[in-house]
Amino acid sequence: MTNLISAEGLKKLENEYHYLWRVERPKVCQGVSDAAAEGDRSENAEYIYGKKRLREIDSKLKHLGNRLKLLKVAAAPVNPKVVSFGCWVGYEDVDGVSRCYQLVGPDEIDVTVGRISIDSPVGQALLHKKLDEEVHIKRPNGDLTVYITSISQSPP
Repeated sequence: MTNLISAEGLKKLENEYHYLWRVERPKVCQGVSDAAAEGDRSENAEYIYGKKRLREIDSKLKHLGNRLKLLKVAAAPVNPKVVSFGCWVGYEDVDGVSRCYQLVGPDEIDVTVGRISIDSPVGQALLHKKLDEEVHIKRPNGDLTVYITSISQSPP
C-alpha cells in the first residue's frame, strides 16, 4: 500500500483524528458514564450502544494514528507531461468511451469524484505514461486498451 497523500488529504485525516479524539470520544464517554450511573447495565441500551460506539471510535483512532505516522505528502510532479501521483488523467477506450481520474493514495480514494488509487490496476497501468500513449489495463473483469488524451494538475 502506498503511503503517499496530498497535503489536502493529510489535513482532512488529521482533522478527522482530532475531531474524534477531542469532540466525539469525550461526548460518548460522558454518555456511557451517565448511562452506567442509572444502574443495571445489562438491559441499558444507551450504555450498551455507547460502549459499542466507543470501541468503534477507538478502533478508528488507532487506524488513523498508525496511518498518520506513515503518510508522506507527495511532492509536485517533476514532469507534468508524464502521469504521476496527483495528476488528472483523461483517457479514451477503443469504443470511444472517455474517462478522467485523479491518481491518489489509498487514503483519498473517492470514485464518485474521480479519485482512484495509484495502487489499483488502472492506476498502476496509467502511472508513468505519456500523452497519446496506448495503455493496456489488466482488470479483474477483462483487459482494456486505452489512449491517454490528457494529463493535468487540475480537474477538467
